[in-house]
Amino acid sequence: MKIKGSKVFVTGSGGFIGSRLCSLLVKEGAKVTALLHYNSRGDLGNLRFLPSDELREIQVLRGDITDSSFVLRHLSGYNIVFHLAALIGIPYSYVAPASYLRTNIEGTLNILEAVRQCEIDRMVHTSTSEVYGTALYTPIDEKHPLQGQSPYSATKIGADKIVESFNRTFGSPVTILRPFNTYGPGQSRRAVIPTIISQALYSDEIHLGDLSPVRDFNYVDDTARAFLRIAESDGVLGKVFNAGSGKGITIGRLAELVNDLCATKKPVKMDAERVRPELSEVFELICDNSAAKNIMSWEPEISLREGLAKTIEFMKSNSDFYNKFEYAI
Repeated sequence: MKIKGSKVFVTGSGGFIGSRLCSLLVKEGAKVTALLHYNSRGDLGNLRFLPSDELREIQVLRGDITDSSFVLRHLSGYNIVFHLAALIGIPYSYVAPASYLRTNIEGTLNILEAVRQCEIDRMVHTSTSEVYGTALYTPIDEKHPLQGQSPYSATKIGADKIVESFNRTFGSPVTILRPFNTYGPGQSRRAVIPTIISQALYSDEIHLGDLSPVRDFNYVDDTARAFLRIAESDGVLGKVFNAGSGKGITIGRLAELVNDLCATKKPVKMDAERVRPELSEVFELICDNSAAKNIMSWEPEISLREGLAKTIEFMKSNSDFYNKFEYAI
């Protein structure tokens, strides 16, 4: 279906992926409503980094996806829902798993019920490569078994399955996008790349967890384009699509690359506080993105080196956005 002229509702719009998606939607001519998680400060989250002319085109709504009546009351009249709102920090899911159940599973159920009752044309649900767990084979395609190796990934598996069930049971027009490790400007220090960059820029040493896991990093603009393509494409309803680069790199090698791009030589040390429980660590994620290429005509355009350079420049220019010294979970 066409993005231009469509009324579009984006949950999780204050996140660094959601805000980039809102920007692309405005450029494509969509009428965008951006749902932000309510707080008394009226924060815009990462929407604050959008150019003022784009931000003026976005209707900002504040609320909570765990409030079913709120969701149902506000989703009427839209053509497309992009559902990105979620609790995403893996270490925090170890200490507050119930909050992940409420937001990631119950919140998704509320969105699905509203999509069904409001007869919305299409919903794109955001999954994560973490649902695959440590790879049983690589590259990982959409048929790979799902393995809940953290409370976070378990709740995302639950959310994916509820989405799948609504398509099978009610014929809901839903599809699932499964991004691999997205990174880029505006990402919090909860994630590994901003953690490495901030320490390379401002600390004497780079402290990380296990350096051996392999990840497939995808630049945020490429991920945002995948959301557009899956919404526009035919033959995607009821299906899951991976979005990743198809290339893996160890966390240790990633730290070396950031050191190189920052022109620093900070020593990299493994910190026991940052190591995940052994059976919870996901040791290898490399994407098979052939389905997205073949059906959605999507593939990444920005290399890891180029994307890291853009992210480093952003972090240098927006240092007040980051708590440079606290370990963020």
